[in-house]
Amino acid sequence: MVDLNNDLFDILKEKARGWDRKIVFPEALDPRVLAAAGRLAADEVLIPVLIGSMESIQEKADEMNISLDRMEIYDPAKYVAIDEMVAAFVERRKGKVTESEAQNLLLNENYFGTMLVYMKKAHGLVSGAIHSTADTVRPALQIIKMKPGLSKTSGVFIMVRGEEQYVFADCAINIAPDSQDLAEIAVESAKTAAMFDIDPRVAMLSFSTKGSAVSDETKRVETALQLARVMDPELIIDGEFQFDAAIVPSVAQKKAPDSPLQGDANVFIFPSLEAGNIGYKIAQRLGGFEAIGPILQGLNSPVNDLSRGCSEEDVYNLALVTAVQSLGKSS
Repeated sequence: MVDLNNDLFDILKEKARGWDRKIVFPEALDPRVLAAAGRLAADEVLIPVLIGSMESIQEKADEMNISLDRMEIYDPAKYVAIDEMVAAFVERRKGKVTESEAQNLLLNENYFGTMLVYMKKAHGLVSGAIHSTADTVRPALQIIKMKPGLSKTSGVFIMVRGEEQYVFADCAINIAPDSQDLAEIAVESAKTAAMFDIDPRVAMLSFSTKGSAVSDETKRVETALQLARVMDPELIIDGEFQFDAAIVPSVAQKKAPDSPLQGDANVFIFPSLEAGNIGYKIAQRLGGFEAIGPILQGLNSPVNDLSRGCSEEDVYNLALVTAVQSLGKSS
């Protein structure tokens, strides 16, 4: 992640402020994470929930001159309600783990933190500063799981350049999404766009525009469009589009004159992970866009993954995104 657009995140701060969202940080001893947690608490944007030894966290906080006021700290090795958590974990995994295995797994900060979210003692989780994406996402998929009706999580980037804001998906998770996957990604990405005050206008991308080429790949996108329209009949969405037809009005008028999108799409659904990953990086490196993300979507409660090369600012901002995501569900 990179430094983020101040105006955009000022909006998110105001959305989160006053809701007392509790966001879990399993990597509390990482200096970037602890510094960001200190700022979030001091700014009264959310309540950081730190995982680790109280003594070690206090020592690190004193060393960094960070107040632990307005934070919560859980030590997995000393958690008084561990029996309740173990039982809930075993039940959630439906016999795939024993009590003994659960007790060992819950000593892991990511599993413990994810269970706090599942048991409604927190609203979301941010990890990945020192853990791999798999270490962050696996507990979420096993415990929090997907929203009803959805089969897979996906990763979006908010692309920002000055006043321009776009959503690119999926750029992080699904290598070869099928039509159902693409439809789910489209609908969920529109919801993410709305969270950022972007009024979603969704383009399903391909190398073809409205049948200019016909192949299994274009048919997959056409089918995804129809499925997405059933999932959300109110959504402004169309395809299949080449990128220029989705974003250039003069090209849209020539290639898709009857489309509800006339070069004004702002949410772009790529047909594969390679296309999405390449696309956002071209926009970032050649187009000068800031790439905010990946933001994971589709889970029952928000869990987001940092880059291991993240900065303190990245941690702060992704925690803010996570807090605002959590406002979209009852808690």
